[in-house]
Amino acid sequence: MDKPGYYETLGVERGADTTDLKKAYRKLAMQFHPDRNPGDDVAEAKFKELSEAYEVLSDAEKRSAYDRFGHAAFEGASGGPGGGFGFTASSFADVFDDLFGDFMGGRRAGGGGSGRRGADLRYNLEIKLEDAYNGRQTTIRTTTTVTCEKCTGSGAEAGSQPVACPSCQGAGKVRAQQGFFTIERTCPSCQGAGRVIENPCQTCHGSGRNAREKQLQVNIPRGVEDGTRIRLADEGEAGVRGGPSGDLYIFISIEAHRLFQRDGQNLYCRVPLSMTRAALGGTVEVPGLDGKRARVTVPEGTQTGQQFRLRGKGMPALRGDSMGDMFVQAMVETPMNLTPEQKALLTQFEDLASEATSPEAEGFFTKAKELWDDLRD
Repeated sequence: MDKPGYYETLGVERGADTTDLKKAYRKLAMQFHPDRNPGDDVAEAKFKELSEAYEVLSDAEKRSAYDRFGHAAFEGASGGPGGGFGFTASSFADVFDDLFGDFMGGRRAGGGGSGRRGADLRYNLEIKLEDAYNGRQTTIRTTTTVTCEKCTGSGAEAGSQPVACPSCQGAGKVRAQQGFFTIERTCPSCQGAGRVIENPCQTCHGSGRNAREKQLQVNIPRGVEDGTRIRLADEGEAGVRGGPSGDLYIFISIEAHRLFQRDGQNLYCRVPLSMTRAALGGTVEVPGLDGKRARVTVPEGTQTGQQFRLRGKGMPALRGDSMGDMFVQAMVETPMNLTPEQKALLTQFEDLASEATSPEAEGFFTKAKELWDDLRD
């Protein structure tokens, strides 16, 4: 079976520029990378084809030779019509690293004693709704790892230094020949650091880091919502062998409020009304998160569930100056624990009631009677 052309492999035109080549390769390499398709031999083979095609077409000299002689330009380890070029899995890795950097979590980090980035940390912080309304500054305590002060992160005892790893000679990678390809992987002896510690620091035992509790100031912005994430750069775990520190992510949760329910920028408050207040109308006062009271006018005949809107009395926007609204929901309360005199007055009221007094109740029972009559016919 004929080997597919490099342009066809990447899905680009023969005149594609470097930007188009890189874009095409990035998309396909992400799809077929072996780390995303473990155990898939087809995906692995496809990834090798993509890497080979990109390495040739992204190099002006190799591309010129390919355009003139096709695959014949690269037959054999050296020589050939186009001067000859050899390909290894190592060169494919270099191409992939150049495009994606630390995308695969630093697996290819190594060589020359390069450090590894510290892990990110998470902290769950519960605040009150009032804190989300006003914003505040708070102090948190978290346990993390910091660079060892005694060895300054090297992991070696004072007066000594890490030495080049004998397994990889300081490269951080080891290679193994498998047929046509040279397979390259992280050195198992030094874990890609390229160095080993013969005399480890007595304080950190060679890790270069120590556990410590840190106290941090956190600014909670106005309008913050449940689930908001706040990032504190470089406040995560210290890096390994002088690598950069990770970040600390604070996840905000807001505890339930005794009066208000929140929906985005709007607040909802259920206000109980006595039967007489709902029937006769009047005013009620509702507290706000700003510490002030708002007066709501209740019209005659207010029913349970009826809402009244107070503009600008809700939550502030997380970004911006806008304010949400507050919605006051009426909850008509049925009288309880009546005295004999109160019962007598309500009985008298019931005797004087008419269809106009309770239109919904009268309407319901009228419809119910009509249904019963229809069922009997």
